[in-house]
Amino acid sequence: MLPGVYLAQKKNGKIYYRSNITYQNKHISLGSFPTENDAHQAYLDASHILQSSTPFSITTFSQYPSLSYDKLVSLYNFRDNHIYIKTPIYLHASYFSYYLSPSEELKFDIDDLFFYSSHRILRRQGHLYTNDYGMQVSLFSRYGIKPYGVLNRDYRFVNGDSMDLRYSNIEIISKYNGVTAISTASGIKYRVFIHINGNYKIGTYKTEPHAAVAYNKAVDLALAHGIHKNFMQNYVTEYSAKEYADLYVKTKISAKYLDYLQHSSISG
Repeated sequence: MLPGVYLAQKKNGKIYYRSNITYQNKHISLGSFPTENDAHQAYLDASHILQSSTPFSITTFSQYPSLSYDKLVSLYNFRDNHIYIKTPIYLHASYFSYYLSPSEELKFDIDDLFFYSSHRILRRQGHLYTNDYGMQVSLFSRYGIKPYGVLNRDYRFVNGDSMDLRYSNIEIISKYNGVTAISTASGIKYRVFIHINGNYKIGTYKTEPHAAVAYNKAVDLALAHGIHKNFMQNYVTEYSAKEYADLYVKTKISAKYLDYLQHSSISG
């Protein structure tokens, strides 16, 4: 066998070739290949990367077609930072990059390194997520962004870069379901909508926690009128149990919404 190449066999008896390299006492698998020459080329390319002093850059990805882009990132990071990470992470002084593809670089705070070094980021229909204990978990849930949060309504990127997922770059505009901050002549207020075959306005309130209570009350009324939907109620921590109950009773709900519920109940 050529250097760095090992013969392997699938369960069905088909022969294939694996490529490996050892660097700084670390045994690294480079992948599986259909021919011995392909596996050897991967070994040669990995050797060149680990022994060279060429600065890491995404432009170098195309120079080593024998290796996957995520393996390239891992090798460059190991060479420069002396830490081997299986996921495509490259460490910088105060943050790290996670490469979704050769041209897509996500930036994260160092505090998240342990999580993403053991969780691969996946994408489905434009949504980014990880598999955690058998469940698909949205990346944005780590920032307190609720499911199906809308960009520039529920959250925004401070510097405008949607690939920069450092905590300082993500601003939560609304942390409660159904609540949206709006600018008025008298300052910021909070408008509440509930979605039932379209959006129904519940009201506008002076504070965000009060608006969250109003949304919960609107949900309770919908359920009481036989509208069974998987509503996500708000967990409001700003009030004691008594304060919450008193505010809940006093909170006014849109007459149009109440009328809709009444007719919905009659027609049902």
